[in-house]
Amino acid sequence: MTTNATSPAGATMALWHREVVRFLRDRSRVTSSLGQPIFFWLLFAGSLQNSFTPGGQAYGEYFFPGTLAMIVMFTAIFATITVIEDRKEGFLQGVLVAPVSRASIALGKVCGAATLALGHSLVFLVLAPVAGVPFSVVPALHAILALTVIAFALSGLGVALAWKMDSTAGYHGVMMLGLMPMLLLSEAFFPAKGAHPVLSYVMAANPLRYGVAWIRRALYGEQLDVPAEALAEGAAALDVPSLPLAAGATVAFAILAFWLAARAVNKRSSRDALT
Repeated sequence: MTTNATSPAGATMALWHREVVRFLRDRSRVTSSLGQPIFFWLLFAGSLQNSFTPGGQAYGEYFFPGTLAMIVMFTAIFATITVIEDRKEGFLQGVLVAPVSRASIALGKVCGAATLALGHSLVFLVLAPVAGVPFSVVPALHAILALTVIAFALSGLGVALAWKMDSTAGYHGVMMLGLMPMLLLSEAFFPAKGAHPVLSYVMAANPLRYGVAWIRRALYGEQLDVPAEALAEGAAALDVPSLPLAAGATVAFAILAFWLAARAVNKRSSRDALT
């Protein structure tokens, strides 16, 4: 079955397919976007395994949901950088003059990056038993749903930022300056409870915090709600947002991120001109 590339759905599917194939052919991007977060997990889990037990969990277990979010973020960064490369090669300008809506172009780019980010995270998700994380069919499917929404949100944000950039170096600088603090303050590395009051407010406003919380809720459910007095001495208590709040905030983040991506693509500028 073939799709008409001049229709909105056809344009979206064509760009979606191109993003996936192009990324998978670049082995350096595939290995770096997956290998770096796994290396971080091994490093932190090995270093803090018995010295830091958030919520009574071994640190490797606590850090596992955060590593999933990190894999999604890194893959989205590496995938959306193709927006800048496509502009330099002239491909993007050719796409923009095609008789299709720019929203469909944005959707194709975002879906392509999100598919790659989700695929990478699933490779790590199957290693949950190694980290001591409970793993069964229903929680795994729930976690996949959460990862899908997070991947769409971060890919949309990546496209929105990349569309305004002219160099890959500048793009990486902006992403590291903006997204790495977002990851660090998402409770992926440490719980919000006990943090400095200023950081606590920042973490509460961080949309990625609710994505990480959704993953935790998907894998653990109500097991996370352990009273502080029931924890072993020295164990940091968890204050994970409820499932409705975590899921709702993450979906809202995804909608906002795609709106920003579509708005950036719809805004015409001198960069869109064919040279």
